[in-house]
Amino acid sequence: MDSAPKSGPSKFVSWFLLAVGYLLSPLSWWNDLIINWPLAYLFANLVGLTSHRLFAPALIAGYSLTNILGLVMMQQGTVRLANSGQSPLSRKKMLVSIAVAAAYTVVAVVLVKVGVLRPVLHGK
Repeated sequence: MDSAPKSGPSKFVSWFLLAVGYLLSPLSWWNDLIINWPLAYLFANLVGLTSHRLFAPALIAGYSLTNILGLVMMQQGTVRLANSGQSPLSRKKMLVSIAVAAAYTVVAVVLVKVGVLRPVLHGK
């Protein structure tokens, strides 16, 4: 079964995903000040309502999430347009990818906290 959009709303959605994804992705670094950081700031303020200590971590997490969302949106739009014989990324596959990326992030944070990962020019 051919899953590529032929025309109309499906093709529009594919191009929309690709364009908005590009604007949110790290590929458009020049757009961070007007899109990603304001979204991250909004997210941090909402999270910060629970505790002011969460503001900074939420700001960083929000910024990272906008970049990840952008890459996922670009991938979805591209797969839908290209029809390279693959079906679009399923919700399950997308959630698994996000979970793996989150797990790697947690591992990296733990390795930094226990001192396994540290700057090369780290003073003793």
